[in-house]
Amino acid sequence: MECIALVTGGAQGIGLACAEALAEDGYRIVLADVKDSVHDAAASLGGTGFICDMGDPEQIAALFDKVEAEVGPVHTLVNNAGIAIAGDFLTMPLSDFQRVIDINLTGVFLATQRAARTMVERKIEGAIVNMSSINAQVAIPAIAGYCASKGGVMQLTKVAALALAPHNIRVNAVGPGSIDTDMMAAVNADPAAFDRAMSRTPLKRPGTAREIGDVVAFLASAKASYITGETIYVDGGRLPLNYTV
Repeated sequence: MECIALVTGGAQGIGLACAEALAEDGYRIVLADVKDSVHDAAASLGGTGFICDMGDPEQIAALFDKVEAEVGPVHTLVNNAGIAIAGDFLTMPLSDFQRVIDINLTGVFLATQRAARTMVERKIEGAIVNMSSINAQVAIPAIAGYCASKGGVMQLTKVAALALAPHNIRVNAVGPGSIDTDMMAAVNADPAAFDRAMSRTPLKRPGTAREIGDVVAFLASAKASYITGETIYVDGGRLPLNYTV
């Protein structure tokens, strides 16, 4: 039976790297993104792309309806879509905070719930992998919504894992550290900022998107068959670090 993997935010960066790793493991790839380039990205992997704003509940519901009708039921869901909006904590508009929560947390809940319903109905022993962050554990004051959302993803992962365990559906998360993607472009362009980030990273380099994708593919695979409810941090040793020199 052909297994289908749906990756949200899959047009580029970590999402596309996750899709590439899953494609190498034999999955039929479906990508969802707000960008038109999702179609070409999916086609490059022999898959199918759909436009979807993961902050819009109606679009999320429609996405799953289309995927199931045109491709088939999802066996592995990777909730990767996410944004960060920076701003001063005291003056940040509620709309900015809420937009981040809508995509990064509420969208993850809705996609997980919708995918799991079909998995349960069709007796699919599926896997769901959420994209959290080291900012579920540590914080940056300028990105309140992002930090709050990723902490929420960590807890939602545990909740979903417990709720879906009776159906043999596993739910885990990956927490990236400093990864060389567009989100890190401003840091990469500023030598002082880059040096600060690397001073907090024992391996002294940014991670690559593919290094995240490989961990996602592992969690989706039978090699991780006894792992559920966990967040694996892929951060070059940043979280264990007690001090810098």
